[in-house]
Amino acid sequence: MRSHDWEILKSLFVYKNITKAAEALYISQPALTNRVKQIEKEFGTVIINRGRRGVQFTPQGEYLAKCAEEMLIKLQEIKDNLSNMENDIVGTIKFGVSNYFTKYKLPKLLRLFKDQYPNVEFQVTTGWSRDMFHALYNKEVHIAFVRGDYHWQGEKQLLYEEPLCIASKNEVSIEDLPYLPRIDYKTDHLLKAMVENWWSDNYSVPPRIAMEVDQADTCKEMVVNGLGYAILPGMILNGIEGMHKIYLTDQNGQPILRNTWMFYHADALELNVIHAFVTFIKELHLENTIYHYSRSMHG
Repeated sequence: MRSHDWEILKSLFVYKNITKAAEALYISQPALTNRVKQIEKEFGTVIINRGRRGVQFTPQGEYLAKCAEEMLIKLQEIKDNLSNMENDIVGTIKFGVSNYFTKYKLPKLLRLFKDQYPNVEFQVTTGWSRDMFHALYNKEVHIAFVRGDYHWQGEKQLLYEEPLCIASKNEVSIEDLPYLPRIDYKTDHLLKAMVENWWSDNYSVPPRIAMEVDQADTCKEMVVNGLGYAILPGMILNGIEGMHKIYLTDQNGQPILRNTWMFYHADALELNVIHAFVTFIKELHLENTIYHYSRSMHG
């Protein structure tokens, strides 16, 4: 079995579809199908059955797919340990990163690190924070950047705190919000819960949802064009002139903040490249890097 064969089994098990698995692996469908046949020949068993509903794994195939996860993790550990023996800062760092962090923060961060350590490579998986948290928990990634306060028992570093605010094109009164059109967007359950809890603490009627869009950027554009108000993390509004903002506060008058964290396992620091990256993050200057945000309640 080649290492790429384990990748094929893993992707097939995730997508349950030959076409999607081939696209994810950047290979042709015939090449993928041929490798599956070779794997079945090597193990002397049928791994998958193909039908109208896509790929169905046999019990033997499910067992091999589970082994694929373990084998890929083990192979990466072997590679990491071999690189570590040289005492150089080389190797591949696997990140699990929230969508927002990937778009607005990660590129500059990786470039700065790459400038210092040109022999380091990156493997980045993006998605919802909860999924990146689970990927780290299962040791599918070395480091996770997540938004929200997850119960992580390993090592962690608070990157920044971000105030939540009511954003609108025109000035609005907080008392009138239940009667005004609100634009919602799909987000993770932690942020949704924060907003819902704030609303229930302040109003006895539900919000008037005018539309729900796919992501925060789309929501922001709807607000910019005067189609309603939205409750958004303040950072996404940076650089937008003329936007009216009311920052959310709790019943004690304290700002409601959304935290962004870097999580990692303590034993990952045994790898030179991970230790170097974590140190790099901690040493970034507060005012000139990703940590910086305006905590002012004005503007």
